[in-house]
Amino acid sequence: QVQLVDSGGGLVQAGGSLRLSCAASGLTFSVRSMGWFRQASAKEREIVAVIKWGGISTSYADSVNGRFPITRDNANTTVFLQINSLKPEDTGVYYCAALKRYGARSPDEVHYWGKGTLVTVSS
Repeated sequence: QVQLVDSGGGLVQAGGSLRLSCAASGLTFSVRSMGWFRQASAKEREIVAVIKWGGISTSYADSVNGRFPITRDNANTTVFLQINSLKPEDTGVYYCAALKRYGARSPDEVHYWGKGTLVTVSS
């Protein structure tokens, strides 16, 4: 049974930082491309960042490029999202995702989801 347990969200002031974690089990993590999506209230879920199985190749949404580095620890089957210089518009639920392929950018191209962790940025 595949499980993605995402954590690390919270309430933070604008300009602050958080580190999101996603612990994976039940899948061959080291050959999986992983990603983070987010969903703001009344909006569609959108891609934030993806990382290829080897951890070298990454890709980001234009809105977060340079602020939200994604990394992974294959030995501990965990993927991280460091979210920096937070803005109120970054508020939403952040979801860890096991992708069907590295090029996946749509929620339709996700195999497995975490339950999400809420990030709230106050101005």
